[in-house]
Amino acid sequence: MPATVALVSVLALTATACNGDDHADAKPSVSATAGTDGKIKIPDDIRKRLREHGIDIDKWKGGAWKNWNRDDWLREANDFVNPIIKGLWDPHRMRDANDPDKKVDDNDISGDQGVTDPTPAPVRAQPVRAPYHTGAATSGKVFFDSPEGTMVCSATVVEDPAHPGKSNLIWTAGHCVHAGKKGGWYRNIAFVPSYNNAGKSNAELRDASRAEVAPYGVWWADAAKTSQQWIDQGGETGGNGASYDFAVIHVTPEQGSAGKSLEETVGGALPVNFNAPAVPQVRSITASGYPAAAPYDGQLLYQCQDKPGRLSIQRTDPTMYRIGCTMTGGSSGGGWVETGSDGKPALVSNTSIGPVSAGWLAGPRLGEVAKGVYDSVSKKFAGR
Repeated sequence: MPATVALVSVLALTATACNGDDHADAKPSVSATAGTDGKIKIPDDIRKRLREHGIDIDKWKGGAWKNWNRDDWLREANDFVNPIIKGLWDPHRMRDANDPDKKVDDNDISGDQGVTDPTPAPVRAQPVRAPYHTGAATSGKVFFDSPEGTMVCSATVVEDPAHPGKSNLIWTAGHCVHAGKKGGWYRNIAFVPSYNNAGKSNAELRDASRAEVAPYGVWWADAAKTSQQWIDQGGETGGNGASYDFAVIHVTPEQGSAGKSLEETVGGALPVNFNAPAVPQVRSITASGYPAAAPYDGQLLYQCQDKPGRLSIQRTDPTMYRIGCTMTGGSSGGGWVETGSDGKPALVSNTSIGPVSAGWLAGPRLGEVAKGVYDSVSKKFAGR
């Protein structure tokens, strides 16, 4: 048995440049913003921080966002800003978005062997039957720009306690919004629910319209929050910060905020369980995502179902869930769902890391830190 095991995670700082850049200069319209009146709505403190970093908003939406000078890369928890660039995410850019990968010695993930169970047997990912909106309406893809090009993750529509039945919140991985310890917030973050709803092949999507690729619209992040632990510890290699690798995003439709919420648009949202039972008591978890690394191409939605085991990366960090699953990079951020004692599904984790050999995935257990992230985004929009 080899002495090392390689891991893959959708961490943009180690990515290979993607093909999507061929379409990055297509001169999209930039009139729309997170506001309802066509003007960029940025809090004064954020505007001040941007000026301190030499960022001019008009130049930003005209293409200055492509400047990834690390000295100017906004990274603090309250620095997030994501002006809408209407039309930027066209079908070509979405189809060609890549996943990055990383490798790590298994000594970096052994942790406390007392709470690390044997490696689970691989569970072959099963394609979700199309149309995806029928059986997996809360699933979708997150697109974003990184220094290495256009990137992709998976995400889930979740309930918003401040807006029952009208949520605009999605759940994903922290590394899908922020590069961690040596980076900052990614840019042009957008969510597409039920991406490629008809389950078309990559070849069929080459001539697909935006409406076919994104039948429920493109929703831009106007707020995002990840754990401070991910910002401080998240690494380009190894499992650093993986136990806190989660994020909540508030989204707004590209065409303007008037109209139905995301939850109303897709027809549902999942509750989040921050008090899920200990790993041994969980009977089964279903993980969903759009795997993009070979042998997958990122265009189709898949799921794995397995009884979770435990994975400990560091003795001081919470033990993670781990399941057998052959999904690869691109599925990161996808929701992990458990049927609770009330018989209803709830989100209990998200895909964070997994081996290059694609035999298993691990996701963080959601506790007080995760609830704090969730509550802060919900409260930010509570009166709106």
